[in-house]
Amino acid sequence: MKRVVSISIGSSQRDHRATVEVLGTDFLVERIGTDGDIHRAIQLIEELDGEVDVFGLGGIDLYLSGKGDRRYILKSALPIVKAAKKTPIVDGFRVKDTIERDVVNFLNSECGISLKGKCVFLVSAMDRLGMAEAFQGLDSKIIIGDLMFGLGIPMPIYSIESLHKIAIIMMPIVSRLPFKVLYPTGNKQNTNRERFTKYYNQSEIIAGDFLYIKRHMPTNLKDKIILTNSVTDQDIVELRRRGVRLLVTSTPELDGRSFGTNVLEAIIISLSKKSPDELSQEEFKAIAREAGLTYRVEYLN
Repeated sequence: MKRVVSISIGSSQRDHRATVEVLGTDFLVERIGTDGDIHRAIQLIEELDGEVDVFGLGGIDLYLSGKGDRRYILKSALPIVKAAKKTPIVDGFRVKDTIERDVVNFLNSECGISLKGKCVFLVSAMDRLGMAEAFQGLDSKIIIGDLMFGLGIPMPIYSIESLHKIAIIMMPIVSRLPFKVLYPTGNKQNTNRERFTKYYNQSEIIAGDFLYIKRHMPTNLKDKIILTNSVTDQDIVELRRRGVRLLVTSTPELDGRSFGTNVLEAIIISLSKKSPDELSQEEFKAIAREAGLTYRVEYLN
């Protein structure tokens, strides 16, 4: 049995463990949260290094995407990644750059929802540039929330081009900030404080990282469509209570839970029998298709 372990600096209350079969291979998939403790994450990786097939890095990104092939490295993630000497470690970047592009087209073509002219509130585009480019390519009206959700600045961005111009100026500084400044970690992942409500209200689709969506979502989300990644059963109950009509996740349901993109990437890397750097985008997508790792679609109301 192969073993994939996602080490997350997020809340341990979201931990989960499942046994699944993918392409005839049994996987033990685990998510271990460290409640915001980066030193504990490093310790766990050092203890499990060489004992598991692939690590997933959860609750923190190694890279944020820029224009073209530009990628900004988040300095606070480097010590965690460097702790793995034997076992490959992935952060979900390949899923976001391939499968999450495709899930937007899936929403448009297979769910009967024409995205042309639809208002989409994308809570963060730099960690999901593939998703952002797909929405813009289908002529959706996008509201990008990177400044709002990452830095608390109540300033929407209305195009990817504008986002890139801002990133060139700000990312040399932002990339050096502690990650807890940019993203909810530990118990902060369980809190909700309404902010930026008018952008939630005026959008038909709310997309991006679920912990960002959850952090500031309003009580009333009647008839909204949520396009996101990892959700728990409790998250789904809460979305249904708030009136969400449709939930689509880019990662499949595994034993009652949609795991993060890093877990999906880790499973695909393990199946490929290649190192992450050796696997092309097309090979990556081909394995995902062959494995039947399909999107999760749930009509909640």
